[in-house]
Amino acid sequence: MSRSKLTRREVLALAAGLAALRGVGAPAQTSHEWTNWSGSVHCTPSEMARPADVDGVVAVIREAAGRGRHVRAVGSGHSFTPLGATNDTLLVLARLRGIEAIDSARRRATVLGGTKLYHLGKPLRQAGLAMKNLPDINRQAVVGAICTGTHGTGKDLGNLSTHVVGLEMVTGEGDLVRCSLDERPDLLRAGQVSLGALGIVTRLTLQLEATYRLHEKIWRTSYEECVTVLDQTIAENEHFEFFWRPGHDVCLMKTLNKTDDPEDFEKSKGDYRSETFERERIGNWDEILPSQRNNRFNEMEFSVPAWNGPDCLAELREMMREKHKEVTWSLEYRTVAADDIPLSPHYGRPSVTISAHEPAQAPYEGYFADVEAVFRNHDGRPHWGKMHQLTAKELEPLYPKWAEFQKAREEIDPKGTFLTPYLRTLLG
Repeated sequence: MSRSKLTRREVLALAAGLAALRGVGAPAQTSHEWTNWSGSVHCTPSEMARPADVDGVVAVIREAAGRGRHVRAVGSGHSFTPLGATNDTLLVLARLRGIEAIDSARRRATVLGGTKLYHLGKPLRQAGLAMKNLPDINRQAVVGAICTGTHGTGKDLGNLSTHVVGLEMVTGEGDLVRCSLDERPDLLRAGQVSLGALGIVTRLTLQLEATYRLHEKIWRTSYEECVTVLDQTIAENEHFEFFWRPGHDVCLMKTLNKTDDPEDFEKSKGDYRSETFERERIGNWDEILPSQRNNRFNEMEFSVPAWNGPDCLAELREMMREKHKEVTWSLEYRTVAADDIPLSPHYGRPSVTISAHEPAQAPYEGYFADVEAVFRNHDGRPHWGKMHQLTAKELEPLYPKWAEFQKAREEIDPKGTFLTPYLRTLLG
């Protein structure tokens, strides 16, 4: 049988495929395009690497640093800001996934950074364990959720970064460093929310709790009724959030509380357009905490001091009803406990987070600019993974421990291997 020669393009494609399979020791892929989940960020990295293990991450960083190149790491691309964008080396962590160890006695698990949040639920539950909380969406990679301070809702529940009790990072020169509550705790705090500017997080140890079940209730009420009972509803429930729908001026209220009921249960009455709408569910924590988000969108979210939350919402509502009547997507209102993480939006204060959304294909610039102005009136700090226009000049005064993070960053990445033009606008 005759065998035709491969073309140069076919040879290059075959080499790229083998490199992806090997992960380690193969040249990085070239001339690739990357876009985030919503389509708001595009970049064309000169090199793209998909290492299969930690050694592969180390090899990529050492090689890039040796040539004076910059490296950015991405998980699932759920950040709406250009945190992952680069025209240099893009490190995709999708293959660096899985639970490596579970310590049932201490209720801890060590996971690889590229693991998706939804991959954690079933294996943790089977081990009798659970995450303390989850964000609305569970499609993110753990490393991205941690590095941006992603959170769920609950007055006594911190963001996901507060669950991290141990980190392994690769420095800007390709060395592995480890930190924990007992070993280099200052570095751990800085690394819990790092924007990927401190080091590439390859492993995390999460503090968990015993597995649990949740009872969810959703109902519709007027805006006036919502704000009247707001403080009481927050106080009486483990998890509470609501969505203010601008077109109807109504709120969809949602509570989640632990239950001993072993039977799965679901019932609903009407839909959200109906004044009598109600929905109720009981199920496992990992099945109830996340929400379905089937439509792609862009998002802005700021964290304000909890005591400013109602007034901030009222100002947003007034602004939208006067100036942006075309907006139909809801504002989302959640609560987050205070923490001591230098770059956490929730540092030092119990917080209310309010999120604004627009469909991915819709223009958002004018609307989001007006929303941001309101947030800034109420001492708001932006969610690092969601749209905002603040730079280092405006950000530094918002974070009392700003200098502490900068000191850690200079130690771990003195040559700026992980800095991009966008990160320089954030960090100076």
